[in-house]
Amino acid sequence: MTNILEFAPHKAARPGAPEAPVSRRHLTTLRSIVATWRDRTWRERIRFRWELEQMSKANPHLIDDIGLTDRQVETEIAKPFWQA
Repeated sequence: MTNILEFAPHKAARPGAPEAPVSRRHLTTLRSIVATWRDRTWRERIRFRWELEQMSKANPHLIDDIGLTDRQVETEIAKPFWQA
């Protein structure tokens, strides 16, 4: 399958300047940045839900202190990692 962006011309910064094709290196860098952001986001959700579960077991009074009900905590913990 052909990657359309690979052959798309780059818009010149100045009028009349020659257009350069988007390099494979730039696309690889962009993909890497998006993958890192996506991975970090789901790992943060997993970590948050794990910590919330540990807090609810070890120190249930802290759940009251942050203004959540037991039902809200259970709902948050039960969410799959990809769901915000």
